[in-house]
Amino acid sequence: MALSAGRLRHRIDIQRREQVQDPVTGAMTTTWVTEWASVPAAIEPLSVREFLQSQANQSEISARVTIRYREGLKPTMRLVHKGRVYNPAGFLQDPDSGLEYVTIPVTEGVNDGE
Repeated sequence: MALSAGRLRHRIDIQRREQVQDPVTGAMTTTWVTEWASVPAAIEPLSVREFLQSQANQSEISARVTIRYREGLKPTMRLVHKGRVYNPAGFLQDPDSGLEYVTIPVTEGVNDGE
């Protein structure tokens, strides 16, 4: 299956987590660094599930993000689209060559990538 350019109408940033030590206090803080900016992608919402956790209502949205194949994707990364943070559940390569596109099942709204 060919991946048409028109389908990739969204732009996402792919970020990696980085631990930085504060020079004054010595405390370690987590920051997110953009590994790839403005990556063409297709974002397709799949379902919405309401659940009760720690006596607070939260919402988990499942979606499927498709991008062109690229080396170096890791499950510890996160995707950002228009300020919304998506947490990848994994990276699935296309079934034909494994080098054309990657499908990424994601969740949003539970832990903001942390």
